Amino acid sequence: MTVRPRELSRSIASFAARTPTLPPATHTNSYALGARDVVLVEPATPYEDEQRAWIEWALALPSSGRIPKAIVVTHHHVDHVGGVDVLSRELGLPLWAHAETASRIEAPVSRMLADGDTIDLAGPVPERWRVLHTPGHAPGHVCLHDEAEGTLVVGDMVASVGTILIAPGDGDMKVYLEQLERLAALDARLALPAHGDPIDAPTTLFRRYVAHRLMREAKVLAAVVRHGAGGARDDELLPDVYDDTPVTIWPIALLSLRAHLAKLEGEGRVRADSRPGDRPRYIAGP
Repeated sequence: MTVRPRELSRSIASFAARTPTLPPATHTNSYALGARDVVLVEPATPYEDEQRAWIEWALALPSSGRIPKAIVVTHHHVDHVGGVDVLSRELGLPLWAHAETASRIEAPVSRMLADGDTIDLAGPVPERWRVLHTPGHAPGHVCLHDEAEGTLVVGDMVASVGTILIAPGDGDMKVYLEQLERLAALDARLALPAHGDPIDAPTTLFRRYVAHRLMREAKVLAAVVRHGAGGARDDELLPDVYDDTPVTIWPIALLSLRAHLAKLEGEGRVRADSRPGDRPRYIAGP
């Protein structure tokens, strides 16, 4: 059962709204950060009934002395910005996002967030959230880090429900793994994901994600090697690489497989043999 709104601490609340996200997740978490000055993270839902509930949640915050100042977008995917126009307009709040995200959404962004920027929130205990530009899942993806409390808003870097898709185009597997290592090095106490419950001991989860992706990468490379000099198309590699997952999710898995192949190709560990009228065949070696 989805709980909303949910008070996580004296200065953090969450609101889970139904969104068109990848199953098994069904909702995207928004967060209200700050004990007096507040930023709202993730204007996520495109559904009118959920937008009304989200607006009611935001409008109720001042009754407890919390004043929304802006809406922060972690990245441009539809299950994170589905309500960006309506929610910002109805609440009269400016949007803040990375420039790469701003270029991918229609709504005007008034503050471009860059790596290392700070969001300072006045209140009984002043808060400072540092902006971390963490591409890999999406070019403009940002996380927010309260260094004093050891809290991370992680968007779609990890989840406690479902998994994270790294898809060609928006995603870059090499960069994503590098950013997970960066987050692990922060040794945060608590991570607040867009999907699922808060994550205690997030460093362990960040490293588990890295280990899992490297395991999958090893299976990709082994499958390419097994196919020998003739190579194999990505769909021909899929049954070997994802033999431990249900066939029903193979269409999504194929996107991740392509992201792994792009990483391996960039590192010179596989090469793509493109032939007219056919999908590339992947062969081991440069």
